[in-house]
This record gives sequence, structure tokens and C-alpha cells, in this order.
Amino acid sequence: MFETIWFMIWGVAWAVYFMLDGFDLGLGTLLPFLARSESERRVVVNAMGPFWDGNEVWLITAGGVTFAAFPRTYAVMFSGLYTPLMLLLFALILRGVAFEFRGKVDSRAWRSTWDTCLVLGSFLPALLLGVAFANIFQGLPLDGAGNFHGNLLTLLNPYGLVGGLTFVAIFAVHGLLWLAARAEYPLRNRAADLARLLWLAEALLAVLFLALTWVCTPLWRNVLAKPYLLPLPLAAVAGLVLARVWIAREAWWKAWFASSALILGAVLFGVAGLFPNLLPSSLDPAASLTAFNSASSPLTLKIMLGVVLCFLPVVIGYQLWVFLTFRDPVTARSVEEGPAY
Repeated sequence: MFETIWFMIWGVAWAVYFMLDGFDLGLGTLLPFLARSESERRVVVNAMGPFWDGNEVWLITAGGVTFAAFPRTYAVMFSGLYTPLMLLLFALILRGVAFEFRGKVDSRAWRSTWDTCLVLGSFLPALLLGVAFANIFQGLPLDGAGNFHGNLLTLLNPYGLVGGLTFVAIFAVHGLLWLAARAEYPLRNRAADLARLLWLAEALLAVLFLALTWVCTPLWRNVLAKPYLLPLPLAAVAGLVLARVWIAREAWWKAWFASSALILGAVLFGVAGLFPNLLPSSLDPAASLTAFNSASSPLTLKIMLGVVLCFLPVVIGYQLWVFLTFRDPVTARSVEEGPAY
């Protein structure tokens, strides 16, 4: 029972992380295409600046759940996927440093350098996370001893690359909707126009990825075998369609929440389709790491569940406070008058 509960916590942590940090990653990736002056660049950075570090708490939570609840999975993941995970870690560090350092020196070259780091530190995590999860969905070349028979290029297969590009497109639209809801003219209009354009790319990639998921993975078959899970992919499809509807009506917050439903539905669909696998093996299904054969002891899982139930409300409360405190629109004037990045 506790293994199943922790598998659900693991999946929800990833889904919430992608929903929250997705708009940061998307905005950072598109910074050069949105801002045309230093004032506009500061508005874009400050539209995500107060939130990015709190959003990454959910990434730490997902990693911590893997380490504490499923230690064998964690060990195999960080040995077999060492290179892409280190690239992901360094990119996230680069992004965090860029937020803090870009305004420390009044120099155009200095700011340009850190803006480039911010773009790379946003684009690479989005791409790498998409590639990683797509490969997990279709299975990794793991043997019975947990050894990974491949390298970084093994992960860059067609399905993995489509997964990475799909993540990048979804996060890009998610970030544009966030900026359209929080910025003023002309940034709002620029973000809105780009969101309308990229939504089509997002939709095409999403349809392609779902079709390839049917061919390359057992996710659809697993979900269809349990009809009570069908609301998950349906929520993703509804979120994608409603986002375009609300974009057309210029209801930016509604469009952003619809995009959030797309992300939550898609990620939870993937996680539900994996169950009970955490790292399925493409070499031998018996070598797959599951929520049951890689879990900590029942006593450990029970104690940790109590800890989570105590501290999770604190994390949620803190994030709600941050979102409410910084809910006002971000303008060039507000950036110049108050504390800002």
C-alpha cells in the first residue's frame, strides 16, 4: 500500500513541478524573442524572478522522493543517466546564477552574457526533461543488474527528441501566457502574438507525441485497461483546446490555467501509464525497476509519509503567499521603482 502511495506522490510532484517551473523555463527560453530593450528584459525577468526558486522546490521534492522512497531506482538513474542528469543540473545552476548576477554590474556586455546563460539554462532543462521522460516511457536498456547499456546518444532517438521538443513547445506557450497575463503593452501584445503562433506548433507536436506514444510505449494500453484513468488524457486534450479558446478571447489567466491543466493531465497520464514501473527495461521486462522491487522498507515509507503530511502544507502555504504577494502586473515603472532583478 505504501509503495503505491509513494508512487502517486512521486508522479504528482513531477506534474506540479512541470506546471509551476514550466512557465519560468518557457519565458527564459524566449527572452531574446520577446524583449527589445533592457527595460523590457527586466520586465520579463521580474515576471518570473520571485517564483523560480520556489517552483524548483517541487523538483527537489521529486528527486527527494526518488532517493528516499525508491533508493534502487535513484541509484540506477544516477549511474546510467549520469551525463544527461549532470547537464540538467549544471543548466539549472546556470539559470539560478544568471537571475542573481545579471543586475550586479551596469554593463551591457555583462547583462548580455548572463541573459545568454539564462536562455541556455532554461532551454536545456526543458529539452532534457522531455527527452528523459520520453525514454522512460518507452523503456531504457537496463539489464537485471541495473546496468544501462547505452550512452547519451542512445537517448536521442526519434521518440525521445519529439518528447523533448514537445516539452519545449508546451513550456514556451505556458510562459507566454504567464507574461501576457502579467505584463503591459507592448510586451503583452508581443507575448500574445507569439502564443497564438506557437500554440499551433505545440498542438502539432502534442498530437505527434501522443501518436508515437501509442506506437512506441505501453502507456495507452495500460490506461485504456483502467477506464477510471481516462480523465487524465482527456484533461490534457481539453486544456490544449481551451487554452486556444481563451487566447482568442484574450482571457490570459484562463488560458494559463488551461495550459496548466494540459501539463498536469499529460504528466499524470504518463505516470499512470507507467505504474508500477519507475524505470521500465526495454531489454527484459523482468529487469524493470518498479515501485515494489525498488522501494524502501515499509517502516521507512510510513515514517516519511508522516513527515510529508506535516510539511507539505507549509510548502503550499509559502507558495500561495509568494503568488499573492507578487500578483500585481510587472511594468517598467514598477521594476525601476522597487526591488527588482
